Amino acid sequence: MSVRTTVALAAAAAVTGLFVPPIAPAAAVAPQQRGRLLLTLSGAEHSWIRGVRLVCPAAGGRQHPHAAEACARLAEARGRLDALPRVERLCPAEEEPVEAAAEGEWGGVGAVRWKRTFAGACALDAATGAVFRF
Repeated sequence: MSVRTTVALAAAAAVTGLFVPPIAPAAAVAPQQRGRLLLTLSGAEHSWIRGVRLVCPAAGGRQHPHAAEACARLAEARGRLDALPRVERLCPAEEEPVEAAAEGEWGGVGAVRWKRTFAGACALDAATGAVFRF
């Protein structure tokens, strides 16, 4: 086969789509491990507020500071924030309530709209762990 024939065949293959470099398949992620949530925290009478977007599986970049751990806890609870595994700990009597809210979607649940008020930061962390640790 001549050089001209080889070049012509390669060009024809590229045009017809026969010469396509293999694409690595994306890692399969179960629906109950996928979600996008806007998480917010606010103080008593909304004296302060902060929020962060959590995308699972954690993609890195500028988002939740504990995204991998938060995504793992949410996957374990199948996206149901009330089902997050609680960490038993003694919390001091707190008088600065914290309101936590989540809104978005989770693969195994669908739409998520969740809001709870906790006695303070310690009670919040015991109930939600890394999810609201930002």
